[in-house]
Amino acid sequence: MNFLIKVAVNAVALWVAAWLLPGIGFGDGKFGSKFATVLLVAVVFGIVNAVVKPIAKLLSFPFIILTLGLFTFIVNAFMLQLTEWISEPLGLSFTIDEFFWDAVLGALVVTIVSMVLNWVLPDGDDD
Repeated sequence: MNFLIKVAVNAVALWVAAWLLPGIGFGDGKFGSKFATVLLVAVVFGIVNAVVKPIAKLLSFPFIILTLGLFTFIVNAFMLQLTEWISEPLGLSFTIDEFFWDAVLGALVVTIVSMVLNWVLPDGDDD
């Protein structure tokens, strides 16, 4: 159940980023196909965050310390860009036009929306 909540949070966060930023988008299809694409991209994004992000944060730790944590947004933007690169061969229509503006601002939006949704939704660890 916790996994489904995290996928739903990622899906909403990615959808809000695509809605707010013209450089991030999902395929132009019917609502059902776009909804499925958003959910599948959210699953890919979750897997990328679970597998690659800890390694990227470890390797970029000096930069994170040097920038007082702001480099974390660059790491998150890289995770978003990596999700786009993985989604293309999977047949998922998820695009990011430019790394610096679109991916970094998208990472900021995804982070903020995810934080808000994680505060609102229960995580199931309160037993």
